[in-house]
Amino acid sequence: MVKRKTQQKIRKAHRYLGLFLGIQFLLWTISGIYFSWTDIDEIHGDHYRKEKTIPRSFNNLIGLSEISIPKEIFAIELREIADVPYYWINDQYLIHAVTGVVKNGITEQEAVKISEKNMLSELIVADIERIDEVGKHHEYREKPLPAYVISYESAKNVKAYVSIDDGSFQTVRYRDWRWFDFLWMTHTMDYEGRDNFNTVLLRGFSLMGLITVLSGFTLFYISSPTIRKRVIKK
Repeated sequence: MVKRKTQQKIRKAHRYLGLFLGIQFLLWTISGIYFSWTDIDEIHGDHYRKEKTIPRSFNNLIGLSEISIPKEIFAIELREIADVPYYWINDQYLIHAVTGVVKNGITEQEAVKISEKNMLSELIVADIERIDEVGKHHEYREKPLPAYVISYESAKNVKAYVSIDDGSFQTVRYRDWRWFDFLWMTHTMDYEGRDNFNTVLLRGFSLMGLITVLSGFTLFYISSPTIRKRVIKK
């Protein structure tokens, strides 16, 4: 059998590893429970959006030969902004699809119109502001800037984001999504971008977690009276 001093060292290592990793294990468990009990579509805020948005049809649109931009056209998309047709060209130019005039970003009023087309009619706009930059932990990170943030009168602090350059409706954020985002961060242990599963921190904690579990199995084996009796009999 294993000597008493060796047993004590294993117990001590197991105890301190458990204490050190306990908080992270608790966060993994809490976040895992939260993820398994939530609907990801609801977390995305889909229940605040209209199920269907019917695109309008337009007449008298200008042809590509009538569009004047300093570059050749390699990508084009027809956009509806506040009931007006626009071409979004080369992911850079917003062109009025009837007059050919270049538009330098949408206005606040147009952003509200875009949000009204996408969000539920019963939601009431409380405020609108422009953002030109966000931090690494902002709820609108890694999306087009500048943008308008449209806040609604809601207990869950619902916000919609609309890109200024191309007038596209980007995303919905609200309280449950923010909880999900925070717990996802603690789950992946990526405290910068949230989605990196290859951080040194996560790898280190996973390895120490494995060692903790194995030391627990080892303690059970070397301290079990039943196993000890069988070893002595042999």
